[in-house]
Amino acid sequence: MPHRYLFTSESVTEGHPDKVCDQISDAVLDAILSKDPSGRVAAECLVTTGLVVVAGEVTTTANIDVPEVVRQVVAGIGYEGERGGGFDARTCAVMVSLDKQSPDIASGVDKALEKRGQSADSMDQTGAGDQGMMFGFACNETPEYMPMPISLAHRMSRRLAEVRKLGVLKYLRPDGKTQVTIEYENDIPVRVDAIVISTQHDPLIDGVEDNAKIQERIAADLKKYVVMPVFQDLSIKPDDKTKYLINPSGRFVIGGPQGDAGLTGRKIIVDTYGGYARHGGGAFSGKDPTKVDRSAAYAARHAAKNIVAAGLASRAEVQIAYAIGVAHPVSVLVTTFGTGKISDEEITKLVQKNFDLRPAAIIKNFDLNNMPKIHGGKFFQNVAAYGHFGRPDLELPWEQLNKVEALKKSLEGAASSR
Repeated sequence: MPHRYLFTSESVTEGHPDKVCDQISDAVLDAILSKDPSGRVAAECLVTTGLVVVAGEVTTTANIDVPEVVRQVVAGIGYEGERGGGFDARTCAVMVSLDKQSPDIASGVDKALEKRGQSADSMDQTGAGDQGMMFGFACNETPEYMPMPISLAHRMSRRLAEVRKLGVLKYLRPDGKTQVTIEYENDIPVRVDAIVISTQHDPLIDGVEDNAKIQERIAADLKKYVVMPVFQDLSIKPDDKTKYLINPSGRFVIGGPQGDAGLTGRKIIVDTYGGYARHGGGAFSGKDPTKVDRSAAYAARHAAKNIVAAGLASRAEVQIAYAIGVAHPVSVLVTTFGTGKISDEEITKLVQKNFDLRPAAIIKNFDLNNMPKIHGGKFFQNVAAYGHFGRPDLELPWEQLNKVEALKKSLEGAASSR
């Protein structure tokens, strides 16, 4: 009997209150690293009605106008003037409370335990900024090696923002969420079961006041201009049994920070794999690359993606764990869920051989400290919305398939030795 099941993932637009916070936190990081690549940043953000609060720890030589950074981000998202729906980049209050990084944390990061009293190479000099475990994942369900539900949800939320900013659907406002349910048969996606979209909108559309008619118009427009373009070039498409729930709660005029408070780091599943893979619990945004919550999660994704692209497995999950102030991981584990061409133990050894997972090596290999300057002061902010992985719209260093050939050779060597 075929094994059938449904799996659902969600995404949110850049105007969602939590995502506003993530983008502000990463914009602060971008601004600092653009001027001071060795800066240390742990920036958190809170937004609510008429207020943005930025707090955390920063050690840097850069002089940053944080309120101006905040207002530029908020305005760029679309919360400005009447179109902001009550939250305005020009008039919202901005409070800033940033202190220096704890010297106890700094000493462990600047001088790793491996370096104390013994000889080690330069990559051993930077310790992990915290303890914890990070996961990376990849599968062959989509061209970008991402699970299909989260890939489609992200595509729709990006498209939702695109048609708003281009003026295709002028009545849309910045806040929105998307959700896609995929039906699987024997772990292979076979159909689109349900599509859910909630989008903020103007109180009137073309002068129409009747809410039922407004919602009918929104549903028709979103199917035409958002959903169908997303599936245009894909082999899997909605069918006559696909369920559509568009603004299922009805009217959605008050949204964004005016409707709900937002916090940095509250959309970690949206940021990663949509719940399809495990998560270590650490958020990404507002953290400089010495924080392994961020950099090691990127490294784990890089390893997992190259494993799948090399044909070693159809699905791969990589776990890395660290101790604060220690450069080398305390553990590395690869799980392929029974899809591996060789054993998980052998693939784990290949990862340890071919990927340097010390924080300094990750930072150097991906050039993370210099990325904001290279990209005109806006790198981490770009991944703060619509996912940090599988981004066909961005050139991300951890998405490179530069280890595929080395892994293929290792696979061939393992096969010939049997």
